[in-house]
Amino acid sequence: MTARLMEYATYLLYGFPLLLLVGWSLRRRARLESLSREAQADAHSSGLVDPVSLHPLIDPTRCIGCGSCVKVCPEQPLHRVLGVVGGRAELVSPTDCIGHGACKTACPTEAITLVFGTARRGVEIPVLTPKFETNVPGIFVAGELGGMGLIRNALEQGRQAVEAIQTSRRGSGGDRADIVIVGAGPAGFAASLTALSKRMRYVTLEQESLGGAVFQYPRGKLVMTAPAQLPIVGKVNFRHTSKEQLLEFWREAEKSSGVRINYRERVERIAPDGDGFKVHTARAVYATRSVLLAIGRRGTPRKLGVPGEDLPKVVYRLIDPEQYSGQHVLIVGGGDSALEAAASVAELGNTQVVLSYRGDAFQRAKQGNRQRVSAGERAGTLRVMLSSNVKQIAPGDVAIEQGGQLHRFKNDAIIVNAGGVLPTEFLRSIGINVETKYGTA
Repeated sequence: MTARLMEYATYLLYGFPLLLLVGWSLRRRARLESLSREAQADAHSSGLVDPVSLHPLIDPTRCIGCGSCVKVCPEQPLHRVLGVVGGRAELVSPTDCIGHGACKTACPTEAITLVFGTARRGVEIPVLTPKFETNVPGIFVAGELGGMGLIRNALEQGRQAVEAIQTSRRGSGGDRADIVIVGAGPAGFAASLTALSKRMRYVTLEQESLGGAVFQYPRGKLVMTAPAQLPIVGKVNFRHTSKEQLLEFWREAEKSSGVRINYRERVERIAPDGDGFKVHTARAVYATRSVLLAIGRRGTPRKLGVPGEDLPKVVYRLIDPEQYSGQHVLIVGGGDSALEAAASVAELGNTQVVLSYRGDAFQRAKQGNRQRVSAGERAGTLRVMLSSNVKQIAPGDVAIEQGGQLHRFKNDAIIVNAGGVLPTEFLRSIGINVETKYGTA
């Protein structure tokens, strides 16, 4: 009897903690499943089901549902990109994925492949060699245009592309530049520093400001990056930082390094010229042996094409909501950027905001942004006009057509968030081959 009691005591001693551990694990798994289903339902209800960048494709026959990919995703917990549904990993919030690729490395069963596009929605990507050269010898692509939206990847690609160009120089001497770099976002900035460090003759052209897509983020928006090595500057050791902090770091690097960038100079045409190219802008024509395209995929902001759009009060992105304090503001667009801008300005409390969208519903905007807009409507600081179109812009007002009627509103500022004209046609005009990826690497 004593032996049996001791046996029971042993079971209790070792079995009870094990049961607690199993119970805790099951509850944790159930919680993860619940959060994953919630994020997935939110994405589907908003129509946000197509990834916009490099993303994981998960093989359900290999996935064991361990959740390793969920744990390592750098976007967690700000965005629930990956989750576990029905015992298998899934991309539950596809549009929040920006292609870190950590999930693929962490998967113990090699169930994850990184791909572009989906079977339903293709993504156009320039055809590149491993050294980032296009089918047009001497023209290279790095960064977001090549499908890599992650800041660290863009920095690395900008550096690597210039190193490849330097080791395969196409002739020497003469008045030509060694390289013209188009764009001063992460890839273009890293490329410029690399060209400077290697004493190459370079010209960097940027149609807007230092930072590219990062510069266009709203004030205070968190930018996630990872350590990278920049020529001359050294290690960029950011993990989590704000847009302002990252841009300030780059501005200091620009000053200290002496790198030269021609701002407010937009490339209009690139034409072959002997063994090189001529890059045409509104200001000048640059003869060069090589070109690196480090432009974004957003392209040039899409304009409304209405009278008065050239007035100074019309801009194409929100930088700082505070600059619109006390004003009458029109926001045009129906995506997340438009809704974020409208809600941010309306939330100042002393503004009057009109949000005009040609569609009949904000189908592709996140639930959180739709809720912010609804709150602005209830507060009386935001008016939503669906199925409407801007017809005319004047210095003191704006005319908007809706339901066959023309409405005029007092207006001090207009922010157009109607997307961008993609650079695909520009690439094809140069002769660069573009392929459409439908869920392939």
